Amino acid sequence: MNADKTYRTEFHRTFLIEALPEPLTPQSSHLQIFDNYVHETRLRMRLIRVPETKEWTHILQQRFPADPEHRGEWKYAEIYLNDTEYEHFKPFEGTEIRKNRYFHEFDGKMFSFDIYLGPLWGLNRARADFASADELSAFEPPPWAVIEVTNNAFFDDANIVEKKFEEVQGALQSS
Repeated sequence: MNADKTYRTEFHRTFLIEALPEPLTPQSSHLQIFDNYVHETRLRMRLIRVPETKEWTHILQQRFPADPEHRGEWKYAEIYLNDTEYEHFKPFEGTEIRKNRYFHEFDGKMFSFDIYLGPLWGLNRARADFASADELSAFEPPPWAVIEVTNNAFFDDANIVEKKFEEVQGALQSS
């Protein structure tokens, strides 16, 4: 029996990539994601837009690593909001990250690919989700994964929300 009914657990590994791997292109089907991080909290307000339908989804999320030393396991909770509810939360909007998210399967594993926009333009990440910690540990990274950043807290969106791409590059060179 699950004693923690408030949060769900997700397991994932995150990699920096140079660009979208084939057959994906910037014109491929994707979602537009707008994440506003509420200052000094673990909360974010997420807007998701489907470009083809112009449909919007509004979500209030809380996410945090289950163990800050091993950041492949995260706890998260979500509340889906309608337009009116979202408007009531707008005064809490913080600093925003914008990215386009693509999905594609490689070697039987579904990946999400984030291409960052605005000040983080040039940052590209791939993420694979897993059903368990064992599956996460056994995973072999794909050849287009440049460097794994799963356990590097610097690369969490909440930490880079106010950064520029040049600062991300600097963090990589110093590590």
